[in-house]
Amino acid sequence: MLIRVDSSAILGVDAYIVEVEVDVSNAKEDSFTIVGLPDAAIQESKERVRAAIRNTGYHFPFGKRITINLAPADIKKVGPIYDLPIAVGILAASGQAPTDLLPDMMILGELSLDGNVRSVHGVLPMAIAARQVGKKYLIVPEANTREAAVVEGIGVYPVESLTDVLKLMENIRSAEPVKLAQEDFALDQPTFDVDFADVKGQEHVKRALEIAAAGGHNIIMIGPPGSGKTMLARRMPTILPPLSLEEALETTKLYSVSGRLALGTALITHRPFRSPHHTTSNSGLSGGTTHLRPGEVSLAHNGILFLDEFPEFHRDVLEILRQPLEDGHVTISRASGSLTYPARFMLVAAMNPCRCGFYGDPTKPCTCSPHEIHRYLRKVSGPLLDRIDIHIEVPRLKDQELVNQPTGEASGAIRARVERAREIQTRRFQGDGGHCNADMTGRQIRKFCVAKDDVKNLLRTAINQLNLSARAYDRILKLARTIADLEGVEELTLSHVAEAVQYRSLDRKLWG
Repeated sequence: MLIRVDSSAILGVDAYIVEVEVDVSNAKEDSFTIVGLPDAAIQESKERVRAAIRNTGYHFPFGKRITINLAPADIKKVGPIYDLPIAVGILAASGQAPTDLLPDMMILGELSLDGNVRSVHGVLPMAIAARQVGKKYLIVPEANTREAAVVEGIGVYPVESLTDVLKLMENIRSAEPVKLAQEDFALDQPTFDVDFADVKGQEHVKRALEIAAAGGHNIIMIGPPGSGKTMLARRMPTILPPLSLEEALETTKLYSVSGRLALGTALITHRPFRSPHHTTSNSGLSGGTTHLRPGEVSLAHNGILFLDEFPEFHRDVLEILRQPLEDGHVTISRASGSLTYPARFMLVAAMNPCRCGFYGDPTKPCTCSPHEIHRYLRKVSGPLLDRIDIHIEVPRLKDQELVNQPTGEASGAIRARVERAREIQTRRFQGDGGHCNADMTGRQIRKFCVAKDDVKNLLRTAINQLNLSARAYDRILKLARTIADLEGVEELTLSHVAEAVQYRSLDRKLWG
């Protein structure tokens, strides 16, 4: 008897339907075959399914030829997610489970040997795919319930065991699907254990970070050890605006397919903050391990990617950042295939000006030779620096600043200004594409960054004196636009552009 059970698989951050075809027929001796490009985990499901059916009191059909086909057969299938639909298909094909509602169902889950159902990865995009093809019932592991229930328009039914699935199939019309409460979708600003009010001094750096947050700009902080670069970076999430529902869904999908979504979580409601170690590899940053999983640049989507000790990262690893910084996505190409993941993040980088860290420090002499300083700084390429909007120096605090209590603004006050600036940008780009000023295209720069003659004269001077590239020139205009938005004014003035220009001068001072 031939039975079809629908399941799903992940391709990038989206899902597609996998049809699990189960054929049980008479044979002289037992055989159990799975075809359709299964990986090792799926091949091993034969033993899990056989044990789970026996240990839950059902009859495994012995003396039969069992053939499982996972269609479409030309795409590699990975993971144990097909255990449950295979078991349901075998029981239905052997007359132990009803079949009338199977065309309206999608079934997901891994089986343990005692028949319990374990959680799987990627349930959110799979639930979206099920709704798109018109499925009425989505059967998922109990641990994945809230993640699946985020998707409206499809009934989500959690199960803890194979027995639960069979009982549910008999009376699913009388069962109530899971519904999330309104507070599960709340995207209010989360509470933080850190605050900008904790930071002593460095008011000019806080100002630069506020501008970066307001316009989604990338920023690099350069200064000696102990000047507060890491402390400042780790407080950046406290001044960012809350996620929109669309951004929360995008971020949750990425964490779901990579297996990093905490069990029982419905939505990721705060902006990611990723801080990989400087020993991370190319695939660790960009993604693309065995199964082309998302890397750090994608896990930081809609949030912050913080790279401390910036020059200590391998140069090849840093150069990977050029595509996502420019395009907002990263394309991974391997022998097994090619995938594109979203990677629109704010880069926050921190570095010392030399290997010992004290080049240019007024109190502690630098022990590096000019050649060593040059070689250290050259680890960060010019094209990569050009893609970072704000370059800011973080000097050592003076003794009086260290002794006094911190007197700076709290994160809440800064965040309020950032949110007002982001609201201006949301209205500006409504229907025109883009999310914030840092994403502006050349056409949008010409449209929204109109400069008067005095401003143009200042820009000409900056171009000549600082030897700015065309990309750096555009980024100055974007920065000036953000500074004007923080003030709530439409016209770009000399003060806006002058402040923006100063954030592009440090790389010329150190890198020449």
